[in-house]
Amino acid sequence: MTKAILVINAGSSSLKFSVFRDSGSGDPVAAINGQISGIGTAPVFEAKDIDRKPLEGKAWQPDEASDRTALLAYLLDWIEARLDGATLVAAGHRVVHGGIRHAAPVRITPAVLDELEGLVPLAPLHQPHNLAAIRALAEAHPELPQVACFDTAFHRGQPWQAGMFAIPRELTDEGVRRYGFHGLSYEYIARRLPEIAPELGDARVVVAHLGSGASMCAIHAGRSMDSTMGFTALDGLPMGTRCGAIDPGVLIYLMREKGLDAGAIEKLLYNKSGLLGVSGVSNDMRALLESADPHAQEAVELFGFRIAKETGALASSMGGIDALVFTAGIGERSAPVRALVAEKLAWLGVSVDAAANTANAAKISTKDSRIPVYVIPTDEERMIALHTRNALAA
Repeated sequence: MTKAILVINAGSSSLKFSVFRDSGSGDPVAAINGQISGIGTAPVFEAKDIDRKPLEGKAWQPDEASDRTALLAYLLDWIEARLDGATLVAAGHRVVHGGIRHAAPVRITPAVLDELEGLVPLAPLHQPHNLAAIRALAEAHPELPQVACFDTAFHRGQPWQAGMFAIPRELTDEGVRRYGFHGLSYEYIARRLPEIAPELGDARVVVAHLGSGASMCAIHAGRSMDSTMGFTALDGLPMGTRCGAIDPGVLIYLMREKGLDAGAIEKLLYNKSGLLGVSGVSNDMRALLESADPHAQEAVELFGFRIAKETGALASSMGGIDALVFTAGIGERSAPVRALVAEKLAWLGVSVDAAANTANAAKISTKDSRIPVYVIPTDEERMIALHTRNALAA
């Protein structure tokens, strides 16, 4: 019997999904992907096959906009009607925060769900929507096993120094510490890189996950050693609309001198900063690269500067660097950004081949580059499908 696994990545107004077929040997194979967007306003369903050929679309009326249970029930019925003899055996969810306890995916029970609910204050913009999808799916199909796969889990094995802030110990004990995120992406790259370059299986690698949300990770012998994101997914690199690392004194200034409360500061740092805030033009890297506005050019330059700076810091965490990997939307498709970073890392011996870089080749470094540079598409959905299968087997 061929099994099928549903992978769900739920946001505030969208629900992205993929369906993987799993024969029990080898990796699950992607078959369908799509999303329900506009949840809360006017939901729209879109699905495509593995070749990106549209399969179906549907729109709902505004009065049906907020019923996640009904939307998920529709999605599962639609999927089960197109499995061609396969059986849907489980759903795997991307859950942003697993806290200190969860260093691996876990099958969801009411107790686990309550525990994850307690982590909402650590990820208020992501965790509630992840959990809402789990609850809605449990209501629509209570017999379907569900597995939580955490963006924080891959980082749980970091050295203790990488996880601590220099704050009073009691706050650390309460959970105020560095967690790291994008772990499913980094785990996939750690798994994929040795297949591409076997000599790098035990290497010290800096991976740059560059997208609307952006971070970097130091990986040594397949294990996370340090990362740029800390207590929240706000830290580290400048992102599409998020500020990245910022002096805490700025927040005190905003409260005292500008009269901003916690909600206003949160909106400023999460939604009005980053590439959008610096450029005043867009949070989209493609638009910034095409713009003649000097502020747009400054945003791109700042992004590259910070990536290069963090590369040096992460290399220090491992005692050196043997390879650099770019992944995620910008990392995989923006040759100008990769070239900018490589130029700033020339002191490390990084040299990029212009033609290979423009072609988004798997290896873009020159033959005489001291550090090889790779472009590897990430696949967080595949990792979730793998983890879900393994959690069920366990």
